[in-house]
Amino acid sequence: MTVRHAIWTVGPQPKALAPSVLPSEQMLEDMIVATPEILSDQWMLIGRQENTGFGGRIDLLAIAPDGALVLIEIKKDRTPREVVAQALDYACWLETLRPEDVAAVYGRFAPGRRLGDDFRHRFGQDLDEDAINQSHQIIIVAAAIDDSTTRIISYLSAREIPINVLCFQVFSSGGDQFVSRAWLIDPMQTQASTVARPDDAKEPWNGEIYVSFGNPDARSWKDAVRYGFISAGNGAWYSNTLNLLRPGDRIWVNVPGVGYVGVGIVTGPRETAKNFTVQTESGEAPVLDVAQGGHYHRQYADDPDRCEYFVPVRWLQTVPRDQAVKEIGLFGNQNTVCKPVATKWRSTIDRLKQRFPNHEA
Repeated sequence: MTVRHAIWTVGPQPKALAPSVLPSEQMLEDMIVATPEILSDQWMLIGRQENTGFGGRIDLLAIAPDGALVLIEIKKDRTPREVVAQALDYACWLETLRPEDVAAVYGRFAPGRRLGDDFRHRFGQDLDEDAINQSHQIIIVAAAIDDSTTRIISYLSAREIPINVLCFQVFSSGGDQFVSRAWLIDPMQTQASTVARPDDAKEPWNGEIYVSFGNPDARSWKDAVRYGFISAGNGAWYSNTLNLLRPGDRIWVNVPGVGYVGVGIVTGPRETAKNFTVQTESGEAPVLDVAQGGHYHRQYADDPDRCEYFVPVRWLQTVPRDQAVKEIGLFGNQNTVCKPVATKWRSTIDRLKQRFPNHEA
């Protein structure tokens, strides 16, 4: 399956923009460095043309809000299949990077600046050293991919190898050029495959779902308990994984840096802040009218990419934040929702079931 784009003018007689090419694929790399949102507004670039020690250099390196690294390879003059093989080889180097190695990469990319400071400014949260490079993604950037490469990428992705292709095409109109993009695989699927550390012992998923309920300025745990919901927003990276939830799922909620605060059952699908309603003493009401403990990104209410999304939950047992369960060795992750396969998740659930005895539906 070849990913193809088309752009049309708007009007009584729509006209297709003519396909075009950039003067060089190096120009695309330069454009991404100058404006990383061309690639994704959910990542922060931290490296470029870094020597792997395997006889090659990665094109770009980024970091996600959970500390996962993103290896980005641009096709340039190689065939798509060669790029996939090269990216997998570079990933062998990537997974060996320690937090101090990642900081050094950033020091070469942005001399005189500190990774922790810029991460905090970019994502509004501290960079947990223990979370750096717990997992990674591989992103291939190409103008086109052949059927063989599509099969390879789809095969690896189906087996939870976090790899994806971002296809760019260039169009021209008059003296201007335009770039469009499309993902081969839903980025949420790739993100969901990055949860467990590559060298961590894995086992079949135990059916229990982890939820991160972060940023106390944006959302209130008291509101969530009172009105029966979890929420996330301010970017697709945070809100898209809410789509992993289905009615009947049991979730265990962790407030990053605080601890586990509740267990509940999902009762409905994800909805935008504008459409989500809750039950109050006076009847049904829009959540933004009654949930006043956080700002819930009200300023982005009309923006489907950045607005807050809500999922209704029937709580089985909750505790206040100041009574959260926080112990050494419990599983934690910045992804809003994930289905961990790390051994630590099973032991975490065993412990949480003791601390939340009313966890049965």
